[in-house]
Amino acid sequence: MASWSLGKALRSLWQKETLDESTWEDLDDALLLADAGPDATEELISGTREEAERIGLTKPSEVKDLLAERIEALLAEHDPTLRLTDRPAVVLIVGVNGVGKTTTIGKFARFLTKAGRSVVIGAADTFRAAAVDQLAHWAERAGVDIVRPETDGQDPASVAYQAVAKAQEENIDIVLIDTAGRLHTKTGLMDELEKIRRVVEKLQPVSEVLLVLDATTGQNGVTQAEAFLEQAGVTGLVITKLDGSAKAGFVLGVQKSTGLPVKLIGDGESIDDLRGFSAPSFAKALVD
Repeated sequence: MASWSLGKALRSLWQKETLDESTWEDLDDALLLADAGPDATEELISGTREEAERIGLTKPSEVKDLLAERIEALLAEHDPTLRLTDRPAVVLIVGVNGVGKTTTIGKFARFLTKAGRSVVIGAADTFRAAAVDQLAHWAERAGVDIVRPETDGQDPASVAYQAVAKAQEENIDIVLIDTAGRLHTKTGLMDELEKIRRVVEKLQPVSEVLLVLDATTGQNGVTQAEAFLEQAGVTGLVITKLDGSAKAGFVLGVQKSTGLPVKLIGDGESIDDLRGFSAPSFAKALVD
Protein backbone atom coordinates (compact mmCIF):
# COMPACT_ATOMS: atom_id res chain seq x y z
CA MET A 1 0.00 0.00 0.00
CA ALA A 2 3.02 2.27 0.20
CA SER A 3 2.68 2.73 -3.56
CA TRP A 4 -0.40 4.86 -2.87
CA SER A 5 1.60 7.56 -1.02
CA LEU A 6 2.30 10.99 -2.47
CA GLY A 7 5.95 10.05 -2.34
CA LYS A 8 8.84 12.47 -2.10
CA ALA A 9 6.65 15.56 -1.95
CA LEU A 10 5.19 14.74 1.44
CA ARG A 11 8.24 12.96 2.84
CA SER A 12 10.38 16.04 2.28
CA LEU A 13 7.63 18.22 3.69
CA TRP A 14 7.44 16.30 6.98
CA GLN A 15 11.22 16.67 7.41
CA LYS A 16 11.17 20.46 7.48
CA GLU A 17 11.87 22.13 10.81
CA THR A 18 9.31 24.92 10.79
CA LEU A 19 5.58 24.94 10.18
CA ASP A 20 4.93 28.16 8.26
CA GLU A 21 3.01 29.54 5.30
CA SER A 22 5.26 27.74 2.81
CA THR A 23 4.37 24.42 4.45
CA TRP A 24 0.72 24.88 3.62
CA GLU A 25 1.52 26.06 0.12
CA ASP A 26 3.71 23.00 -0.49
CA LEU A 27 1.02 20.70 0.89
CA ASP A 28 -1.56 22.33 -1.37
CA ASP A 29 0.72 21.84 -4.39
CA ALA A 30 1.40 18.20 -3.50
CA LEU A 31 -2.28 17.33 -3.24
CA LEU A 32 -3.18 19.11 -6.47
CA LEU A 33 -0.33 17.44 -8.36
CA ALA A 34 -1.59 14.09 -7.07
CA ASP A 35 -4.98 14.84 -8.65
CA ALA A 36 -6.91 15.37 -5.42
CA GLY A 37 -8.80 18.18 -7.17
CA PRO A 38 -9.38 21.75 -5.97
CA ASP A 39 -12.45 21.05 -3.82
CA ALA A 40 -11.00 18.16 -1.84
CA THR A 41 -7.65 19.95 -1.53
CA GLU A 42 -9.26 23.12 -0.19
CA GLU A 43 -11.33 21.16 2.34
CA LEU A 44 -8.32 19.18 3.55
CA ILE A 45 -5.95 22.13 3.81
CA SER A 46 -8.39 24.46 5.55
CA GLY A 47 -9.56 21.83 8.04
CA THR A 48 -6.06 20.57 8.82
CA ARG A 49 -4.64 24.07 9.18
CA GLU A 50 -7.45 25.23 11.43
CA GLU A 51 -6.96 22.26 13.75
CA ALA A 52 -3.14 22.59 13.70
CA GLU A 53 -3.37 26.24 14.72
CA ARG A 54 -5.97 25.48 17.39
CA ILE A 55 -3.77 22.96 19.17
CA GLY A 56 -0.55 24.89 18.54
CA LEU A 57 1.47 22.60 16.28
CA THR A 58 4.91 23.96 15.33
CA LYS A 59 6.48 21.28 13.10
CA PRO A 60 5.33 19.86 9.77
CA SER A 61 5.90 16.31 11.06
CA GLU A 62 3.18 16.95 13.65
CA VAL A 63 0.71 17.68 10.85
CA LYS A 64 1.07 14.23 9.31
CA ASP A 65 -1.35 12.34 11.55
CA LEU A 66 -3.77 15.25 11.52
CA LEU A 67 -3.87 15.23 7.72
CA ALA A 68 -4.40 11.46 7.68
CA GLU A 69 -7.38 11.89 10.03
CA ARG A 70 -8.85 14.55 7.73
CA ILE A 71 -8.35 12.40 4.65
CA GLU A 72 -9.98 9.45 6.40
CA ALA A 73 -12.95 11.60 7.45
CA LEU A 74 -13.37 12.91 3.91
CA LEU A 75 -13.28 9.41 2.43
CA ALA A 76 -15.55 7.99 5.13
CA GLU A 77 -18.39 10.30 4.07
CA HIS A 78 -19.35 7.52 1.65
CA ASP A 79 -19.96 3.85 2.44
CA PRO A 80 -17.66 1.55 0.40
CA THR A 81 -19.60 -1.62 1.23
CA LEU A 82 -20.48 -3.75 -1.78
CA ARG A 83 -24.17 -4.66 -1.75
CA LEU A 84 -24.06 -8.32 -2.70
CA THR A 85 -26.58 -9.91 -0.36
CA ASP A 86 -29.18 -10.81 -3.02
CA ARG A 87 -28.98 -14.29 -4.54
CA PRO A 88 -27.94 -14.01 -7.18
CA ALA A 89 -26.46 -10.52 -6.77
CA VAL A 90 -26.35 -8.88 -10.20
CA VAL A 91 -23.57 -6.36 -10.85
CA LEU A 92 -23.37 -4.26 -14.02
CA ILE A 93 -19.84 -3.10 -14.87
CA VAL A 94 -19.77 0.12 -16.92
CA GLY A 95 -17.08 2.47 -18.19
CA VAL A 96 -15.52 3.86 -21.36
CA ASN A 97 -13.31 1.63 -23.46
CA GLY A 98 -9.68 1.57 -22.38
CA VAL A 99 -10.08 2.04 -18.62
CA GLY A 100 -9.35 -1.59 -17.79
CA LYS A 101 -12.98 -2.72 -17.51
CA THR A 102 -12.45 -6.23 -18.87
CA THR A 103 -9.42 -6.96 -16.69
CA THR A 104 -11.23 -5.49 -13.70
CA ILE A 105 -14.09 -7.96 -14.18
CA GLY A 106 -11.61 -10.84 -14.18
CA LYS A 107 -9.92 -9.51 -11.05
CA PHE A 108 -13.28 -8.91 -9.38
CA ALA A 109 -14.33 -12.49 -10.13
CA ARG A 110 -11.10 -13.69 -8.53
CA PHE A 111 -11.63 -11.38 -5.53
CA LEU A 112 -15.10 -12.83 -5.01
CA THR A 113 -14.14 -16.48 -5.42
CA LYS A 114 -11.33 -16.02 -2.89
CA ALA A 115 -14.04 -14.79 -0.52
CA GLY A 116 -15.95 -18.03 -1.08
CA ARG A 117 -18.55 -16.72 -3.53
CA SER A 118 -19.51 -18.49 -6.76
CA VAL A 119 -19.48 -16.25 -9.85
CA VAL A 120 -20.63 -16.25 -13.46
CA ILE A 121 -19.68 -13.56 -15.98
CA GLY A 122 -22.03 -12.31 -18.69
CA ALA A 123 -20.17 -11.08 -21.81
CA ALA A 124 -22.73 -8.47 -22.87
CA ASP A 125 -20.28 -6.27 -24.80
CA THR A 126 -21.30 -8.18 -27.90
CA PHE A 127 -20.20 -5.69 -30.54
CA ARG A 128 -16.50 -6.35 -29.98
CA ALA A 129 -15.54 -9.97 -30.52
CA ALA A 130 -12.10 -9.20 -29.10
CA ALA A 131 -13.72 -8.01 -25.87
CA VAL A 132 -15.59 -11.30 -25.48
CA ASP A 133 -12.44 -13.34 -26.13
CA GLN A 134 -10.42 -11.26 -23.68
CA LEU A 135 -13.12 -11.58 -21.04
CA ALA A 136 -13.23 -15.35 -21.56
CA HIS A 137 -9.49 -15.45 -20.95
CA TRP A 138 -9.87 -13.59 -17.65
CA ALA A 139 -12.82 -15.78 -16.65
CA GLU A 140 -10.65 -18.85 -17.20
CA ARG A 141 -7.85 -17.32 -15.10
CA ALA A 142 -10.33 -16.55 -12.33
CA GLY A 143 -11.79 -20.05 -12.53
CA VAL A 144 -15.38 -18.97 -13.21
CA ASP A 145 -17.97 -19.67 -15.89
CA ILE A 146 -18.81 -17.20 -18.64
CA VAL A 147 -21.93 -16.79 -20.75
CA ARG A 148 -20.85 -15.74 -24.24
CA PRO A 149 -22.97 -14.49 -27.16
CA GLU A 150 -24.31 -17.39 -29.18
CA THR A 151 -24.06 -15.37 -32.41
CA ASP A 152 -22.02 -12.34 -33.51
CA GLY A 153 -23.73 -9.12 -32.50
CA GLN A 154 -26.28 -10.86 -30.28
CA ASP A 155 -28.49 -8.49 -28.32
CA PRO A 156 -26.49 -7.58 -25.16
CA ALA A 157 -29.62 -7.72 -23.01
CA SER A 158 -30.27 -11.32 -24.03
CA VAL A 159 -26.74 -12.35 -23.02
CA ALA A 160 -27.19 -10.64 -19.66
CA TYR A 161 -30.55 -12.39 -19.23
CA GLN A 162 -28.97 -15.78 -19.98
CA ALA A 163 -26.23 -15.15 -17.42
CA VAL A 164 -28.73 -14.30 -14.67
CA ALA A 165 -30.90 -17.29 -15.61
CA LYS A 166 -27.85 -19.56 -15.36
CA ALA A 167 -27.06 -18.17 -11.92
CA GLN A 168 -30.60 -18.82 -10.74
CA GLU A 169 -30.69 -22.35 -12.15
CA GLU A 170 -27.26 -23.31 -10.75
CA ASN A 171 -27.45 -21.38 -7.46
CA ILE A 172 -24.52 -19.15 -8.38
CA ASP A 173 -24.02 -16.29 -5.91
CA ILE A 174 -22.99 -13.38 -8.11
CA VAL A 175 -23.39 -12.34 -11.77
CA LEU A 176 -20.89 -9.86 -13.23
CA ILE A 177 -22.15 -8.35 -16.48
CA ASP A 178 -19.76 -6.63 -18.86
CA THR A 179 -21.31 -3.80 -20.88
CA ALA A 180 -20.19 -1.80 -23.89
CA GLY A 181 -18.10 1.33 -23.42
CA ARG A 182 -18.70 3.11 -26.70
CA LEU A 183 -19.27 6.81 -26.08
CA HIS A 184 -19.46 8.10 -29.64
CA THR A 185 -23.21 7.45 -29.53
CA LYS A 186 -24.11 8.26 -25.94
CA THR A 187 -27.85 8.04 -26.44
CA GLY A 188 -27.63 4.58 -27.99
CA LEU A 189 -25.27 3.38 -25.28
CA MET A 190 -27.52 4.55 -22.47
CA ASP A 191 -30.55 3.03 -24.18
CA GLU A 192 -28.65 -0.24 -24.38
CA LEU A 193 -27.75 -0.12 -20.69
CA GLU A 194 -31.32 0.67 -19.76
CA LYS A 195 -32.53 -2.28 -21.84
CA ILE A 196 -30.01 -4.61 -20.16
CA ARG A 197 -31.24 -3.48 -16.77
CA ARG A 198 -34.91 -3.76 -17.72
CA VAL A 199 -34.51 -7.26 -19.14
CA VAL A 200 -32.34 -8.51 -16.27
CA GLU A 201 -34.78 -7.19 -13.68
CA LYS A 202 -37.50 -9.43 -15.09
CA LEU A 203 -35.51 -12.12 -13.30
CA GLN A 204 -33.58 -10.35 -10.53
CA PRO A 205 -32.96 -6.78 -9.28
CA VAL A 206 -29.60 -5.19 -10.09
CA SER A 207 -27.57 -4.94 -6.86
CA GLU A 208 -24.75 -2.68 -8.04
CA VAL A 209 -23.75 -0.60 -11.06
CA LEU A 210 -19.99 -0.08 -10.81
CA LEU A 211 -18.21 2.53 -12.93
CA VAL A 212 -14.59 1.75 -13.75
CA LEU A 213 -12.27 4.77 -13.88
CA ASP A 214 -8.58 4.95 -14.80
CA ALA A 215 -6.63 6.87 -12.14
CA THR A 216 -3.98 7.95 -14.65
CA THR A 217 -6.50 9.94 -16.70
CA GLY A 218 -7.58 12.08 -13.75
CA GLN A 219 -10.42 14.51 -14.22
CA ASN A 220 -10.43 13.81 -17.95
CA GLY A 221 -11.58 10.29 -17.14
CA VAL A 222 -14.42 11.62 -15.03
CA THR A 223 -15.45 13.93 -17.85
CA GLN A 224 -15.46 11.01 -20.31
CA ALA A 225 -17.65 9.02 -17.93
CA GLU A 226 -20.21 11.76 -17.28
CA ALA A 227 -22.85 10.05 -19.41
CA PHE A 228 -22.62 6.99 -17.18
CA LEU A 229 -22.67 9.09 -14.02
CA GLU A 230 -25.72 11.01 -15.14
CA GLN A 231 -27.82 8.24 -16.67
CA ALA A 232 -26.61 4.74 -15.78
CA GLY A 233 -27.64 4.66 -12.12
CA VAL A 234 -24.06 4.20 -10.92
CA THR A 235 -23.84 3.06 -7.29
CA GLY A 236 -20.06 2.96 -6.82
CA LEU A 237 -16.65 3.44 -8.38
CA VAL A 238 -13.77 1.10 -9.20
CA ILE A 239 -10.42 2.89 -9.56
CA THR A 240 -7.86 1.10 -11.74
CA LYS A 241 -4.15 1.68 -12.45
CA LEU A 242 -3.49 3.05 -8.97
CA ASP A 243 -0.08 1.41 -8.84
CA GLY A 244 1.89 4.66 -8.96
CA SER A 245 2.01 7.46 -6.38
CA ALA A 246 1.68 10.34 -8.84
CA LYS A 247 -2.11 10.23 -9.14
CA ALA A 248 -3.07 8.64 -5.82
CA GLY A 249 -5.04 11.71 -4.81
CA PHE A 250 -7.48 10.93 -7.61
CA VAL A 251 -9.42 8.80 -5.12
CA LEU A 252 -10.05 11.92 -3.02
CA GLY A 253 -10.99 14.11 -5.94
CA VAL A 254 -13.26 11.67 -7.75
CA GLN A 255 -15.26 10.77 -4.67
CA LYS A 256 -15.70 14.45 -3.86
CA SER A 257 -16.71 15.42 -7.40
CA THR A 258 -19.09 12.53 -8.08
CA GLY A 259 -20.60 12.04 -4.63
CA LEU A 260 -20.15 8.29 -5.11
CA PRO A 261 -18.17 5.84 -2.95
CA VAL A 262 -15.02 4.18 -4.16
CA LYS A 263 -15.73 0.48 -3.59
CA LEU A 264 -12.78 -1.28 -5.22
CA ILE A 265 -9.25 -0.30 -6.20
CA GLY A 266 -6.82 -1.97 -8.57
CA ASP A 267 -3.14 -1.39 -7.86
CA GLY A 268 -1.24 -3.73 -10.15
CA GLU A 269 -1.30 -6.07 -13.14
CA SER A 270 -1.79 -9.40 -11.35
CA ILE A 271 -5.21 -11.04 -11.16
CA ASP A 272 -5.00 -10.65 -7.38
CA ASP A 273 -4.38 -6.89 -7.57
CA LEU A 274 -7.90 -5.76 -6.74
CA ARG A 275 -9.17 -5.11 -3.25
CA GLY A 276 -12.00 -3.57 -1.33
CA PHE A 277 -11.57 0.06 -0.38
CA SER A 278 -10.75 1.00 3.22
CA ALA A 279 -10.68 4.69 4.17
CA PRO A 280 -8.43 4.25 7.25
CA SER A 281 -5.74 2.18 5.54
CA PHE A 282 -5.82 4.32 2.40
CA ALA A 283 -5.52 7.58 4.36
CA LYS A 284 -2.55 6.25 6.35
CA ALA A 285 -0.78 4.96 3.26
CA LEU A 286 -1.40 8.19 1.39
CA VAL A 287 0.56 10.37 3.83
CA ASP A 288 3.38 7.92 4.73
